Amino acid sequence: MSERHGGQILVDHLKAFGVRRVFCVPGESFLAALDGLYGSGIETVVCRHEGGAAMMAEAHGKLTGAPGVAFVTRGPGACNASAGIHVARQDSTPMVLFVGQIARGHRDREAFQEVDYRAMFAPLAKWVAEVDETERLPEYIARAWRIATSGRPGPVVLALQEDVLSGVVETTDRPVPPVDIPPDYRGAAEGITARLAEAERPMIVAGGPLWSVQAAEDLAAFSEAWQIPVAVGFRRQDYLDNRHPCYAGDLNVGVNPRLGERMRQADLLLVLGSRLGDIETGGYERPDPLEAGPAILHVHADAGEVGRVYAAEMAISAPAPPVLAALRDCAVTRRWEAWCAEARSDYERWITPQETPGAVKLERIVNWLSDTLPEEAILTNGAGNYAAWLHRYFVYKRFGTQLAPTSGSMGYGFPAAIAAALEHRGRPVVCFAGDGCFQMTLNETSTAAQYGVDVTVIVVNNGRYGTIRMHQEKTYPGRVSGTELANPDFAALARAYGGQGWVVERTDDFPAIYQEVADCSGLRIIELKVDPEALSTGQSLSDVRAAGKG
Repeated sequence: MSERHGGQILVDHLKAFGVRRVFCVPGESFLAALDGLYGSGIETVVCRHEGGAAMMAEAHGKLTGAPGVAFVTRGPGACNASAGIHVARQDSTPMVLFVGQIARGHRDREAFQEVDYRAMFAPLAKWVAEVDETERLPEYIARAWRIATSGRPGPVVLALQEDVLSGVVETTDRPVPPVDIPPDYRGAAEGITARLAEAERPMIVAGGPLWSVQAAEDLAAFSEAWQIPVAVGFRRQDYLDNRHPCYAGDLNVGVNPRLGERMRQADLLLVLGSRLGDIETGGYERPDPLEAGPAILHVHADAGEVGRVYAAEMAISAPAPPVLAALRDCAVTRRWEAWCAEARSDYERWITPQETPGAVKLERIVNWLSDTLPEEAILTNGAGNYAAWLHRYFVYKRFGTQLAPTSGSMGYGFPAAIAAALEHRGRPVVCFAGDGCFQMTLNETSTAAQYGVDVTVIVVNNGRYGTIRMHQEKTYPGRVSGTELANPDFAALARAYGGQGWVVERTDDFPAIYQEVADCSGLRIIELKVDPEALSTGQSLSDVRAAGKG
């Protein structure tokens, strides 16, 4: 037993749970927590906006597998942070958000910045709670960690009243969360392979949370031994080395049509970790859950997820990695060499650069980056049509090198890049961002400068919200409304924050400029002046407009 204020109790538990870094925008509602962090050894990264802090915490959770931690103040601070909570929920990322709250005696009066956090975050977070007694902080914190990391991981929100944090009590710390002893999955693996051997056109769909370097290696070994094509989920391209002979591509928004058709032709889908959401299935059409389709063998950490949309012939309630480890040890009884080779050939044709309009050609730049960057380079992005070039043409070689939101959140790439650069100093970190996407969180350039992180931001500047413009031209061709952007000089912006900036107006100039970038440190921004006609990897703006008129 020791007498401490609530903020110190909280920080002592963070240290016990292995937290090395937290992200925050300070607020008077959690001053005691800030005091607890003083001299704690936990790095406190002070951000410029709560949305940026929450996205950094989410990215940290993705990178490490341990909960990312953020602190924000009550009311507006919590509202701003909700975007990061949504990313963590849809991406199944462990995360804990601590929100300051008004004093207990002022509740239910609509006091200054008062919010009912249980109601506000209920549809976004995995669990929301409010701590009413200082003595119970250890209980709530331990439970938050357990919920954030167990089953399907996700975000937890803990609201902390100001007087609970400042209250001084004697209390005993809770032990660290228990170590889970996984069951033996050999029986499940044998059942999967027995059913797999009966299929004529099987496919593996790999995605979801809880993956690791070992899991990626097991997937590579298992798929190669059985010669089964592997499609990875949306923004999970680093789960299998894209050079692997069984890698067939990713199930993204602009999926390779041949891969989409192959998924329709499959008579069995071995789904490892993925929820089979609407992006992976093309809007629930590959396959249609209301029609007879392929047999589905579904491995997922959340028992409530299996069978929720698609009927599964076999359900295994478990994280994908330990099941994959068991599958790797199973005897090989059948191989599908021709089917697998065809899928691989389709992928290789898909990543052959297709020329787009303008003097700056994204397909060539991304292709150059893919061939030139070290294999351990981490690439981040948010949302927008610009990302389609990255998804299509960048070849991911190692696990843990793709950091992007499956929730489709704009503004994510830059905060994620800062989190990656803080966690992996010395590894190249490149943020690929659209002009609209980057401007949602570019205030964090100040954060990047303050902490001296090495981040390269490649801004694709086409002067518009490209994705929305594409849909606009398809639906209302020629009637441009609400999608144009007036942009700053991004290179000058980098210099304003103490960084360095370059502008690329011709594709052939990019390699030499990038070499200059690689020789520098700190914040670096490369602005690509892209022709507005280059709307997507496969269609120009004029093509889309003409199709819309037709």
